[in-house]
Amino acid sequence: MTTDQKVARKKLSLLELATELGHVSKACKLVGYSRQLFYEIRRNFPT
Repeated sequence: MTTDQKVARKKLSLLELATELGHVSKACKLVGYSRQLFYEIRRNFPT
């Protein structure tokens, strides 16, 4: 697995965790990302 794939997997995990928890702030806190970065990831991640 390349570095880019690892980064993409971590970002996808954040999106999945937020969906599972139903709470963006909690997911971001657990993963260590800001809410602003979460929304950037969600906007840019292909669905």
